[in-house]
Amino acid sequence: MAGSNNVVIRVNEKTKEKMLKYYEDKKKDKVIPYVVFQAVDNDTVVTMYESGKVMFQGKSADVDAAMWIEMSGVEKMQKEKKEQAKADIKYYNCSSIGSDEVGTGDYFGPIVVTASFVKKEDIPFLEELGIKDSKKLTDEKMLEIAPKVAKRIKYKSIILTNSEYNQKYKENNMNKIKAIMHNKALYQMVQETKEDYDYIIVDEFAREQRYYDYIKDSTEIQRGITFMTKAEDKNLAVACSSVISRYIFLKEFDKLSDNLHIPLPKGAGPQVDKIGEEIVETYGKEKLKEVAKLNFANTNRILKTVIF
Repeated sequence: MAGSNNVVIRVNEKTKEKMLKYYEDKKKDKVIPYVVFQAVDNDTVVTMYESGKVMFQGKSADVDAAMWIEMSGVEKMQKEKKEQAKADIKYYNCSSIGSDEVGTGDYFGPIVVTASFVKKEDIPFLEELGIKDSKKLTDEKMLEIAPKVAKRIKYKSIILTNSEYNQKYKENNMNKIKAIMHNKALYQMVQETKEDYDYIIVDEFAREQRYYDYIKDSTEIQRGITFMTKAEDKNLAVACSSVISRYIFLKEFDKLSDNLHIPLPKGAGPQVDKIGEEIVETYGKEKLKEVAKLNFANTNRILKTVIF
C-alpha cells in the first residue's frame, strides 16, 4: 500500500477478547498459519497472531493501534489500582505500630518523631475523629483532637531541639537523623507493646537498605518494618503518629515564640528570613543555634542581610 504504515503491538488476554469481538464482522475468511484472525477495518488490515502480537497495516495503522494500546494501558492501570487498593486495605484494617515525623521542613522549631500502637478495635474511634485524613487536618483541628487520640492510643515521642539538631547535623544528614529517631521511637514502642500487632510501618523517606545503613551503629535496632509511601493515608498508626507529632511540635513552637517574644512563622519561606533577621538583631546571631536549623539556606540569607 502506498504511504502505508506497519505497527506491531502486544496485547493481553482481556484486550485480545475485545478485539475478537470488535473485528468479528470484519474478519477475512482466509485461514493463515499461526494467525488468530485477519480483518479489514476501513483502510487498515489487522492481523492477530497466536503469540499475542497484533499487526496493523495501512494509512491509519498508527491511529488504530494507538486505540488498543491506550485501552490495554488503561486496563493495566485499573488492575494495578485494584491490586494496590487490596494491599492498602490489609494495612488499614489491622493492629499495627507506625511512626511519622514533623518539623523537618521548618527552619524554626524542633523535629518530633512519634511511634503509635493502634489496635484494630480502635479504628472506628479514630475514623470518627477524622484521623484517616490526617494530612488534610488544620493545626486548629490537630490541637483539638490530638489529646483525645493520646488519651486512648499508646505512643512514644522523641523531640530533637534545634541545639541538638545543629550538633548532630555536623556529622549526619537529615535522613540519618530521622532514621535514628524513628528507630528509637519504634524500638521503645515495640518493647512496651504487650499485645499482638500485624505490622510495623514507616512512612518511607529512605529506601529500606539505606534506612538500616543509617542506624547500623545503634545498639538497639528495630527490624521487621514495612516501608511505604504516603503511609499516613494507608495506616492509622502512622496517621496517629503524624497527628501527635504535629500537636507536640505546635506546642513546642509556641513555647519558642513566647520565649523570644516574637511570633515565629512556620516553614522556610521569605517571612522566615525577616523574622530571622529580627532575632539576630535582638539577640545576636548565636541565638539562631538555639531556635533554628542552621543548615537551611535561610541562615545565609539572614546573616548576609543583617548589619553587625
